[in-house]
Amino acid sequence: MTTALIAEDEPLMRERLLAALKEVWPELEVTCVAKNGIEALKLWNTHHPDVAFLDIRMPGKTGLEVAAEIGDAAHVVFITAYDEYAVKAFQNGAVDYLLKPVELDRLGAAVARLKKRLEAKPADLTGLLAQLLNQGSKPVENKPAKLKWIRASLGNQTRLIDVSTVLFFQSDTKYTRIVMKDNEALMRSPLKELVEGLDDEVFWQVHRGVIVNAHAIDRAVREAPEKLIIHLKGHKETLPVSRQYYHLFKQD
Repeated sequence: MTTALIAEDEPLMRERLLAALKEVWPELEVTCVAKNGIEALKLWNTHHPDVAFLDIRMPGKTGLEVAAEIGDAAHVVFITAYDEYAVKAFQNGAVDYLLKPVELDRLGAAVARLKKRLEAKPADLTGLLAQLLNQGSKPVENKPAKLKWIRASLGNQTRLIDVSTVLFFQSDTKYTRIVMKDNEALMRSPLKELVEGLDDEVFWQVHRGVIVNAHAIDRAVREAPEKLIIHLKGHKETLPVSRQYYHLFKQD
């Protein structure tokens, strides 16, 4: 039986990955789950699993640093939503990677490749990891790095969207609607899974179902005693503000 370590500091992402792995790889035995890089390394040294799913940005030690210490003793899959330079490196290397939020079809493809690789010795990632670590992936001391990229569906394509280009996020039944200046996309993750990853100094939650880019706000207009509406720069849609968020627009 193949064994695995999962290291992911975001609880929702961690549970989502566990559930997804159970679906696409039911015979896999997840022997250890870590909430940060230091815990991941301790668990690795105790259990020595065959496969390690490592989030790149974790407190204490990054996934890259954990992988460097594991060496070629396990097959590694990196999980990332932030490191665009790392993604480019992984695309040309012997290592697999998953973009957050992890999609079942992409995970299934990674699992299929892993099963084939399990027949051989894990790849030596020394050179690749040294290159990436030198480019500045440092441990996060207090909290995870904020999202820079989001994977979403745009028409019949899956795209990596630069978070800074997003005007607002809006709940849409089972999906989250991502609205940009000239187009929009959908992602399967609910809005609440995005909140922790976004920079709250830039992205303001103004309603239970709406998060808006503060840079995109033109004005907030009180249309009735209990109705505050946001107007955006260069975009015709308006957004409602829940009463609990009125303070964001209160004059000093």
